[in-house]
Amino acid sequence: MNRHWPKVPLGEVISPAERSEAPVAGQIYRQVGVRLWGEGAYERESMDGIETKYSRLFRAESGDIIVNKIWARNGSVAVVPDALSGCYGSSEFPMFAPHRDRVEPRWIHWLTKTRSFWELCDEKSRGTSGKNRIRPEQFLEIEIPLPPLAKQQHIVGRIEGLSAKINEARDLRVKSREETEAFTHAMSENAFRELAEQFDVSPIERFCTSITDGDHNTPLFADVGIRFIFVGNVSSGTLHFDSTKYVASEYFQALKPQRVPRRGDILFSAVGATLGVPVIVDSDEPFCFQRHIAILKPDQDRLDSRFAWHMLNSRTVYAQTWKSTTGSAQPTIPLKGIRALPIPAAPIQEQRRIVAELDTQQAEVDALKRHQVETAAELDALLPAILDRAFRGEL
Repeated sequence: MNRHWPKVPLGEVISPAERSEAPVAGQIYRQVGVRLWGEGAYERESMDGIETKYSRLFRAESGDIIVNKIWARNGSVAVVPDALSGCYGSSEFPMFAPHRDRVEPRWIHWLTKTRSFWELCDEKSRGTSGKNRIRPEQFLEIEIPLPPLAKQQHIVGRIEGLSAKINEARDLRVKSREETEAFTHAMSENAFRELAEQFDVSPIERFCTSITDGDHNTPLFADVGIRFIFVGNVSSGTLHFDSTKYVASEYFQALKPQRVPRRGDILFSAVGATLGVPVIVDSDEPFCFQRHIAILKPDQDRLDSRFAWHMLNSRTVYAQTWKSTTGSAQPTIPLKGIRALPIPAAPIQEQRRIVAELDTQQAEVDALKRHQVETAAELDALLPAILDRAFRGEL
């Protein structure tokens, strides 16, 4: 922190905003909420005045500081943007108007995105009301660095200029990731078309010992046991076990063999926006999966798993996947649609030759993806570092 900047309690530069109204039945109220970890205010679903349990609602105006009493300790504090002016919050979301001759609202906006500010909110929240809530009077006790107003505005301008450049870099990273994914599909599509000119194209079920989906009975979950995965564990194109649940080993042991994943099997997302993503099982750890995931067990003498994966990633197969879906709100491809997906009936040796070529290219794509992940982590760390410097007076 810049030692020349005074630290003052928030109560010296902001005041409680008393704009309360009694809710009226039949009147629609836009509602404001506050995300965690400095992610800002947002508009919640609107409600009729008769739907609220609160006797008073409080109107927000642009520049207000809004606090979530319960989650302030987790960064749920924000400055109300112009777009949310006129929204309402309950008494659980106290609001404060800034003294604009002393403090620039954007100064507080960026301050609420720092870990040091969250920690101050946490200190004030502990033990209050036995529920770790922060009371308005305690929030006003939090001390913040306060350079002269012109200096605040200058620093905010620097922060926002750098933030805009970070966002530009993020946009470029997203575009690069999309192009990388498109390259994978293009490689597979080129191979599919070349093979389709040489060999018959047949339904993939002819080259699998079975194609089925997960158990349709929702299991009882346990604290420990066998992992149970969901579509989100395969929708990235790679099998991972983040945020899995667990089922008892008895549930797993009772599954039919065609529903038990083995190394080399292919999992296929069968529902939602990420429908049609194939993933090769590359783990020996036992696990089971929800019914919205299909499992294809290639006949290894007739269908190479990597070859199937590449073909399922082709534009031709992807388009056929979506043509076979049912439902609009939640598109789903039925098993008969998966079983009918086309694949060139190339001999196994030809499949392996194609796989060797495609895997070499895919390795370069995977290296690029790893670099993109590293770059994303670096970008995510940039803004916190900039804010840390800014509020130490080093920007």
